[in-house]
Amino acid sequence: MNIKKDKKRTTVGFIALGCPKNMVDSERMLALIAQAGLVITQDTDNADVIVINTCGFIAPAKDEALDAINLAVRQKQKGKVRKVIVAGCLAQRMGKNLLNENPGIDAILGLQQRDNIPDIIKSTLTTDKTITAVSPNPHIPYDDRTRLRITPPHWAYLRISEGCNKKCSFCTIPSIRGKSRSKPSSLILAEARQLVASGAVELNIIAQDITAYGHDLKAKDALPQLLTELAKTPRLRWLRLLYLYPTGITERLIETVADSDKILPYFDIPLQHINPQILKAMRRPHSKDKIRRLIETLRTKIPDCVLRTTFIVGFPGETDARFNELLEFINWARFDNLGCFTFYPEQGTPAADLPRQIPDRIKKHRLEKLMLAQQQIAFDKNKSRIGSTLTCLVDSIEKNHATKARFFGQAPDIDPLCIIRDCNACPGSFINAKVTGSKNYDLLCRQI
Repeated sequence: MNIKKDKKRTTVGFIALGCPKNMVDSERMLALIAQAGLVITQDTDNADVIVINTCGFIAPAKDEALDAINLAVRQKQKGKVRKVIVAGCLAQRMGKNLLNENPGIDAILGLQQRDNIPDIIKSTLTTDKTITAVSPNPHIPYDDRTRLRITPPHWAYLRISEGCNKKCSFCTIPSIRGKSRSKPSSLILAEARQLVASGAVELNIIAQDITAYGHDLKAKDALPQLLTELAKTPRLRWLRLLYLYPTGITERLIETVADSDKILPYFDIPLQHINPQILKAMRRPHSKDKIRRLIETLRTKIPDCVLRTTFIVGFPGETDARFNELLEFINWARFDNLGCFTFYPEQGTPAADLPRQIPDRIKKHRLEKLMLAQQQIAFDKNKSRIGSTLTCLVDSIEKNHATKARFFGQAPDIDPLCIIRDCNACPGSFINAKVTGSKNYDLLCRQI
């Protein structure tokens, strides 16, 4: 986005942090800012107003947000910036307490103020008082249509619901984003058409738990029905499902994916752990046996499916034996892609007050051990793909003439890539490529 600074109008520098849901909020705010006649600039160090859309899920995200806020306030103190506005999850979570972290903030906006961002920007310029607008989230989902997209033109995130009704003991999301609220399917389909019209050939379906879609609307099989309708969108090639709660993956959903040539056989299923005692302490309803059966069912009914998951290590009460049980399960399941983070005792969550907290050094050791085990699995899977032909979506052309692309088993921003030499296709194009080798987690390919 190369918009030059116009000295006659207010310039706004925007810093987008956090998860894909937060990115959608950022894109919506950027569109509203532009529509209001404000000038968006990439030069955040010298903008009239800096807006920071924050994440506040876990400690590292909070630290990243506070670093960005402190940097912006320092620019304000130097006279290079007039106002600093903090929005998003951390603003929703901390409210006025953010001023204790940095009193130089000019406005603190909760999530429900997202669509009021242009008016709030203008208000900060007419007062020296700090504006605080944080209140409980509404009972209706956000309308995300008309966004100034941060993602490349050929792919986008499509949010189908907001909030979460789950009560995981470690998670702050329900307290930040509220209860689960499904968008009407007509609104989702309209947004999908708008995104495809703007150039997207891949839509990544997101929510805190997409398998909960329609539950608040008392609709049966709402997600499979929605996906079937979305797949009818002209010029759309790929539909990817992110954040599938394991107990919500139904036989109907599996069949819908298996029968579609647009809904990718990519299952992102955050499991968090596998030991029964840890799962109970996490307030996760699935069991080890049910998860094993789910994985076997997916690989039986969709043999080429790709499975991704996330785990937490160092949860209170995780003994060596319980951690080793998790390692054994990973070696059995052989996930295609896996993310892991150490447990953070987030204030206000039940898990923060559990006994038998694990020392940081043990958490870090277990994280390293787990990721080394997964590394070997990933490398073995890459080796097994050598000689195969993949349909890849081109993401970018690098200066060294190496093209970055993805096959269906690689989600944008979170998974490894296909690196294709001497590719003559443009970003957004689909090409056939033969896997010739691998480098670390990435596949090396040549166009055919």
